[in-house]
Amino acid sequence: MAFILSVFPIILLIYLMVKRNALPSYVALPWIAALVLSIQLFYFGTDISTISANIAAAIVDVQTPITVIFGAILFNRFSEISGVTDVLRKWLGNINPNPVAQLMIIGWAFAFMIEGASGFGTPAAIAAPILVGLGFNPIKVAILALIMNSVPVSFGAVGTPTWFGFGPLQLAEDQILQIGAITAFIHSIAALIIPVLALRVLVSWNDIRKNLLFIYISIFACVIPYFLLAQVNYEFPSLVGGAIGLLASIFVANRNIGLEKVENNLDKNAVTKGQVIKALFPTGMLIAILIVTRIHQLGLKQLMNDATTWFSTQLGSLGQFEISYGLIFSLKEIFGTNVSASYKLLYVPALIPFVITVLIAIPIFALSANKVKDIFSGSFKQSKNPFFALVGALIMVKLMLVGGDHSMVKIIGQNFAQATGEYWTFFSSYLGAVGSFFSGSNTVSNLTFGSVQLSTAETTGLSVSLILALQSVGGAMGNMVCINNIVAVNSVLNIANKEGEIIKTTIVPMIIYGIIAALCAIFLVPLFFTL
Repeated sequence: MAFILSVFPIILLIYLMVKRNALPSYVALPWIAALVLSIQLFYFGTDISTISANIAAAIVDVQTPITVIFGAILFNRFSEISGVTDVLRKWLGNINPNPVAQLMIIGWAFAFMIEGASGFGTPAAIAAPILVGLGFNPIKVAILALIMNSVPVSFGAVGTPTWFGFGPLQLAEDQILQIGAITAFIHSIAALIIPVLALRVLVSWNDIRKNLLFIYISIFACVIPYFLLAQVNYEFPSLVGGAIGLLASIFVANRNIGLEKVENNLDKNAVTKGQVIKALFPTGMLIAILIVTRIHQLGLKQLMNDATTWFSTQLGSLGQFEISYGLIFSLKEIFGTNVSASYKLLYVPALIPFVITVLIAIPIFALSANKVKDIFSGSFKQSKNPFFALVGALIMVKLMLVGGDHSMVKIIGQNFAQATGEYWTFFSSYLGAVGSFFSGSNTVSNLTFGSVQLSTAETTGLSVSLILALQSVGGAMGNMVCINNIVAVNSVLNIANKEGEIIKTTIVPMIIYGIIAALCAIFLVPLFFTL
């Protein structure tokens, strides 16, 4: 019964969002959160203080994804209103008007690099509007962006899902490195198929066949350095692989290598070099700030994450409110429990780099006061529905994690593992995907299910490194269907009530990804790695 009640809210959520006349996420998710609350209260007997504390924590935690979404929307509205998007669209069309080239350069290589620097759903939020600006269908672009943004995710945000996601397991440094190496190997094999499936959403098989050489040049340009670097480092594979892949893809597309010639109806003189440089300035500054604030050796990352208490006060029974020197706002011991929540104002990619970039760029582009007002007011309005969706999602997640080893999440994981035994290799990645589906994060999925995967591997005699690598791969492929990412990209593209339609499409390549991962784990990984 515990398993049935634990898995029922997830099944119901999926049904509500994919059925005919599906409910939008900002309606479905709060209702499912209320259902989970009722199950915790009446079946699991969770005390009201713990439930209230987790709801309060969810409201604090929601500031992270919603401010990232707001920042991305703000940046994209600025790009539209300032004319940046129009200039970039014309410039990219003049690099090569072939739609396959545009999709691979922006949707694959560019997003690959941004994932390596930031994560948090930022790649789709930045890349998707550029593609829509080039004339592609918004819903199909959202689907493509979600499918493409899977291979680099395990090393996104400078490797956070790998080194932080498995941190609580107290693994040796060399084992974390081996997990990263196996993860990159599996992703690299999947990359031979997944980007092609993503392209098929927007172009025909015939178009793919005619441009196949360029597609694989772009894929290999990202994946080869990504895989090689992952053998010795688990922080920079996606960032470095994406940067090399982006430069190589632009170079090859500019020379029309491996691409079908397409009639170019754009005016070659539509934009000058000066206009292009100016239009690229906000994006370049955005990427530069992301990289500088994420590279550990430069020291800014440590300053932005400095948790040393600067100010502290008791907010009655609500809890202890603290501000750190790194401007981390924390609420601790909420309602007398051990539940805490925090918001990293400087480190979360919202104020820095999105808002700061826009504020710097506004005077450079000499925008009027009315346009500035339109940028900010429109961004706040566009963020409203995602806020309610994410509050519902995070309350659901928080309550499903209540209970430690007896939580609803752990009950689901343990039942899956027990049912499969030594055949767990076939299903391991899908548990990671479930974690990403309801948490919206490869990192959270690894934190949540890492211990279940470790325990299952040890119990069944399977390789711990292999199973944890499959968990990480699963958390990455789950990005295709995770509610947070879908809400984020839909919000940026101003798509309403299409979450269910998107999930029905992206779940197919996600399932295929899991099959590829299992086959790699069984037949290929043992040939190249000592387990």
